[in-house]
Amino acid sequence: MSAIKQDRWLIDSLMDTDLYKITMLQAFYHAPEFRTVDVEWKFACRNLNGFNLSLLIPEIYRQLEHVCSLSFSNDELEYLWRFPYITTDFIEFLRIFRLDMRFVQLRPKGEDLDLRFHGPLIHVALFEIYALAIISELHTGVHCGGVDLQVARRKLSDKIELLRRQGELPGFSFVDFGTRRRASRAWQQEVLKTLQRDIPQYFTGTSSLHFARTLGLTPIGTMAHEWLQSWQAVTRLADAQKAALEGWVREYRGRLGIALTDNYSMDAFIRDFSDPYFVKLYDGLRHDSGDPLVWGEKAIKLYQDMGIDPLSKTLVFSDSLDFPKMLEIYRYFKGRARVSFGIGTNLMNDVGNVPLDIVIKMVAANGKPVAKISDEPGKSMCENIDYLRYLASVYGIDPETVRINP
Repeated sequence: MSAIKQDRWLIDSLMDTDLYKITMLQAFYHAPEFRTVDVEWKFACRNLNGFNLSLLIPEIYRQLEHVCSLSFSNDELEYLWRFPYITTDFIEFLRIFRLDMRFVQLRPKGEDLDLRFHGPLIHVALFEIYALAIISELHTGVHCGGVDLQVARRKLSDKIELLRRQGELPGFSFVDFGTRRRASRAWQQEVLKTLQRDIPQYFTGTSSLHFARTLGLTPIGTMAHEWLQSWQAVTRLADAQKAALEGWVREYRGRLGIALTDNYSMDAFIRDFSDPYFVKLYDGLRHDSGDPLVWGEKAIKLYQDMGIDPLSKTLVFSDSLDFPKMLEIYRYFKGRARVSFGIGTNLMNDVGNVPLDIVIKMVAANGKPVAKISDEPGKSMCENIDYLRYLASVYGIDPETVRINP
């Protein structure tokens, strides 16, 4: 890759995003609560480590301008239409959908980026994955000299060999969740092809719609934090989590039934989820912060207390995973609950460089702050400490334990 300006587009299809972005967009599109909701999303880098991201601004802007020129092709829409949970009216909305640079605010903040997306919810929600993938790949090329394929392939081979050395791993499976922080799009493609060829018994799919379509992989994804956060702006705060869970059921009728548990902490989730209606309709739960073993024990107890066999549900782990950690969690819960893993950065950006720990999260809706609290303080994100403390108190969390993170 050249110094700053790239000789190719880093995103050349609107399908180069995660499935859950499309499923959440459809849910927002159909929900009457969100027809007039404006939102604000904010970029954060948790490990700047002396890298000067501000130097990337002109190229980030140029690449996003290109993304805003893209539309879904007929072939892509035909592919989406085959999903039983994607509706015809939403396909027709996507047919005319374009992103718009009017909703992008990008400027330097010292050596960091002040990147925000501000506008109507259904017109800005898709910016997230494209922007993160662009920033991550520019970082790889500009700050790290690109992907050293010899190093990257060796590290990938080591992961595959680690699994092969374990012997039989009944019930073990993992999925690629790495689009947003990939070292490069080309490397993501190579990793997926290698896993598909070498360990299909363990590798079961990808969150990437583009690569699911082009490589014949299973697309995986349900909901993320913005679905739960956004309800804070359109309903009574104490009811926001239940409203989000009900809204998802209203849209998907039990399909795409993995519920994210950490927007307000696992304990608060259990309080709101402990209803036969939710417990039976949802197929399982997703862990994204806090101690995974403690979380899993709480999930198993939740099901047991509700008279549900934990082996009939799936626990999906997706927080900062590597292959040894996946194996540790798998062995801990083997025979007690079905487990699956969504692995991102360690799979798609373990190439010998220092990957950026970057996120883009919703921070406001309808002019009001929204937030996630998380089961790990360092993953909370909000710009209003008074609101964050009030949110914590409503959901039974000590307000003194929360803090604003970058």
